[in-house]
Order: sequence, then structure tokens, then C-alpha cells
Amino acid sequence: MNNKKSFVEAIFHGTFFACGILSIGFVVGITVYLIISGIPAIAEIGPVEFLLGQVWNPGKGQFGVLPFILTSVYGTLGALVVGLPLGLFTAMFLSKYAGKKSGRIIRSAVELLAGIPSVVYGLVGMIVLVPAVQGAFNLSSGATLLAAIVVLTIMILPYIVNVSSTALDAVPKEYEEGSLALGATNTETYFKVSLHAARSGVATAIIQGVGRALGEAMAIIMVAGNVANMPALFESVRFLTTAIVSEMSYASYGSLHREALFSVGLVLFVFIVLVNVVLNIIARRKEQ
Repeated sequence: MNNKKSFVEAIFHGTFFACGILSIGFVVGITVYLIISGIPAIAEIGPVEFLLGQVWNPGKGQFGVLPFILTSVYGTLGALVVGLPLGLFTAMFLSKYAGKKSGRIIRSAVELLAGIPSVVYGLVGMIVLVPAVQGAFNLSSGATLLAAIVVLTIMILPYIVNVSSTALDAVPKEYEEGSLALGATNTETYFKVSLHAARSGVATAIIQGVGRALGEAMAIIMVAGNVANMPALFESVRFLTTAIVSEMSYASYGSLHREALFSVGLVLFVFIVLVNVVLNIIARRKEQ
């Protein structure tokens, strides 16, 4: 009997280990492929001209991705500035204040937001949000960075709310009871004790939100205007992701244009990795 249990345990252990190795293999494979595909164009164009160039015009051999990089940074930061407080407050309400019925309704709505396809966000944004921005600010076109930030804010909310509320629910009740026993109010306890104890979960929520905002393409291409301008709040812009999506279909195979798009993908990949590493380091230091 013991030999049989050991055999079964060994099978499960081997299966789980193989799945872990396979996940690592996927990451390594994608990384290697992007490096092999993206480095040649950067080397041919020149790293400085490619990364700091302000003009993207493949027809004239100009491949500057600085507008795409800055647009992605501004769009992501804008979405976080609006979405993070809104998501945290919603998570705090669900975890500490909401009743069973209201909490269940709000959680269902948040889960529904997470399940809506990106193209639906883009379609609604194009039909409702873009004309609203155009009329409100008297613009020639409402497809702007502002519209993209609003859409990204809505899209990252479910990730921030779900992960943060789960982290807040996991905070030991003894922490809160001890704070209340020392004379702190409920609000002081929740924001100064519970939220502090759940900071690692909140950091994870931020990482997921940043990843979603940086990696989104379909919804953004429908509301941002998809023009390679330097970023401005009321101007049509193009993100790193939308640059790849909009041009890869007609870039000639083997051309410098196509290789440059792979280089854009490499820049996006490195950018996401750096953001995740920095946020993880900050979260670990705060935890220590």
C-alpha cells in the first residue's frame, strides 16, 4: 500500500514539475525568439535612432519608436492614476463594508467586466466615448490619448478589484481586532492596518493592471486614433501594441519594416519585464 501511494505521489510530483518546466520553457522560447527577430533591425537602424527617433515613416526608412514608447507609458500611468484608487476603494468596500447582497452584486459586475472581450470595449468606446470626448472638448476627432486612458482604466479595474479584495479578505482578523482594541476607528484600521498587511496582494494587482494596460491592442486601436504622433492628451496617438497590429499585416516578409515591428515587440516585452521586476522589488522591500 505504501509503495502504491509513493508511486502515485511520484507521478503527481513529476507531472507538476513538468508543467513548471514547460511554463519556463514558454517564457524562454518567447524571449529567445523576440531577441533573435528584433535585434537585427535595431542593429541596422541604430539603437539611438530607433529608440529615440521621433518619426515613424517606413516608406522613407524612418523607424523612430519614441512616440510609441512615451504613449504607452503615459497611457498606462494615466490608467493607473485613475484606476488604482478607484479599484482599491472598491476592493475595500467589498471586503470590509459591503453586505452580503450588495457585495455579491458588485462582485458579479466586476467579474463581468473581466469577461468582456477587448473588442467590445473598443466598440463601445468608439461609438460612445470618442464622440463624447470630441463634443466635450470641441475637437476635430475624439480618438485621442484621453479616450484610450478611459478605456484602459475600465479594463484594468477588474484585476485590481479582484486581487486586492482577495488580499484584504486574507488579512488575519487578529490584526484588525488588535487595532480596534487600541482605540482606532474602523476606517483607520482598514486603511492603516489591513491595507498595509495586504500590500503584497495590492502590488500583484498593480502588476496585473500594468500588464493588461501595456499589452492591450484591439480596444486601443479603435479609440486612440492610431497616428504616430508624440503623445498629447487631446491628440490621436499610437501605442507599441497598436503599431504592431496595424502594420504587421502589410509589412513585406523579410523587409526592414517587418523586422522593425519585431523590434517594437522586443521593446514592449523588455518594458513589461522591467516594470514587473521593479514593482516586485519595491513590494519585497516594503514587505521586509
